[in-house]
Amino acid sequence: MARIAALVPDLFFASKVDATLSAAGHEVVPVASAEEAAEAGADAIVADLEAVDPERLPSAGLPVLGFYPHTDVETRRRAERAGVDRVVPRSRAARELPELVAGLLA
Repeated sequence: MARIAALVPDLFFASKVDATLSAAGHEVVPVASAEEAAEAGADAIVADLEAVDPERLPSAGLPVLGFYPHTDVETRRRAERAGVDRVVPRSRAARELPELVAGLLA
């Protein structure tokens, strides 16, 4: 399938991202920045917008799925203005991650 860069500093959620996407057949690569994702040969980025500046994500030239705490409307707005391809609440990312990544890659 695809190589997905996980820009998710929260170790608990990062392990969930890894397990879920690996089970869906993707290779998950933990990265510390959007630039590192591009260097790692990733096909897409999954990013925690609470921990990562959304304005830096599109610079990698890769499709980006960003998630945020559902109460943080300003982070969602900043990510959408910055050009993040898909912006969803963390709870939706947890429930639908393989489907969201498939849509991002389509």
